[in-house]
Amino acid sequence: MFVFVLDFYMQFERPITKIIASALLKKLPVFQVLIGPRQVGKTIISSQVQKRLPYPSVYATADNPLPPGVEWIETQWRLAEIEAQNTKKPVVLILDEIQKIKGWSESIKMHWDYAQRKSQDIRLLILGSSALLLQEGLTESLAGRFFLNHCPHWSFPECAAAFGWDINKWLYFGGYPGAAIFANNETQWKQYLRDSLIETVLARDVLQMQKITKPTLLRHLFALSATFPSQIFSYNKMLGQLQDVGNTTTLAHYLQLLESAFLVSGLELFSRGHVRKRGSSPKLILWNNALINALSVRLFKDAVSDSSWWGRLVENAVGAHLCNSFVGTGYELTYWRDGNQEVDFVVAAGNCFYGVEVKSGRSDKVSGLKQFKKKYPEGKTLIVGSSGVNLEKFFSKPATNWFPG
Repeated sequence: MFVFVLDFYMQFERPITKIIASALLKKLPVFQVLIGPRQVGKTIISSQVQKRLPYPSVYATADNPLPPGVEWIETQWRLAEIEAQNTKKPVVLILDEIQKIKGWSESIKMHWDYAQRKSQDIRLLILGSSALLLQEGLTESLAGRFFLNHCPHWSFPECAAAFGWDINKWLYFGGYPGAAIFANNETQWKQYLRDSLIETVLARDVLQMQKITKPTLLRHLFALSATFPSQIFSYNKMLGQLQDVGNTTTLAHYLQLLESAFLVSGLELFSRGHVRKRGSSPKLILWNNALINALSVRLFKDAVSDSSWWGRLVENAVGAHLCNSFVGTGYELTYWRDGNQEVDFVVAAGNCFYGVEVKSGRSDKVSGLKQFKKKYPEGKTLIVGSSGVNLEKFFSKPATNWFPG
């Protein structure tokens, strides 16, 4: 079973593979960028792209404990140039985790512009798992030279097709395909996620983005988010829960860093027609339910039988689906609350906005949709779960399909 799942994962082709291969099949004035969380298959996608294309290719990764310098880029580019000279064919150059290299964007700009001037046919694909570092480099030096592709966490249909999971298994085990091989042994599954994924992302990605003065506080903030998924927390209340000295500004900044690594988002409070107040109590949404359950003592059977906890998982999964679907789009995701009246999510698409209520069977939940409609009669509403859109149906489509602008 272990070998079968692993082999199927390696062979399973996500839709983005065909899109990127099709783009690299043509000589375009832009290079391709693939950005997304760790361990969702970006490297496998690049390998599948190589197999799809009739051209020679050069692949290299900068994902090392001590990242190389810009000379690494120059070396890989030279290898691609030599391959092009020898074969007289276009060459696909794939550079993985390139954001690890200080000054990478300036180096890529120099080599790309030179290749364009000299009519060298090097077709570039760069991969990265830090939205902050990649997008900073792209916007600072490479404007107009790239096309950005987003690779989200695995959706319910993908996990159902690849691993045969039903909706409950996906809601618990989440969308990390590399961890699926351990799903039949939950102790190993939790250990794998903690050691090989969460620790790697925190240590290699988040803590390397910029100087972090309180790394322990950042780790505790992530653990707090996993303990209280889909809950609204004031920054002052967070400070009361965390075992480190800090301030609300630091917490807000660290939450943004966790979001740039596709781990946790702190959704802001919705206010139509007004500039939202930065620093309002955020609603904590983890981008993959596996991040929650890897740190929880509950096993799958315990989580399913605990209606209150399961309701939190369902609500977080809806929020995660919205976060993953809205990356790179014009959609905006917030929540709404007035007193004890709450709407789980508010999706703004152009001039339209939708109040989204998740019906998951939680008995402690007070719906605020009626009050929301009373205050914002022009807003639309959507119920997900019981008495609304079936969960399987909702998760089976990109979230943008449910919210036309």
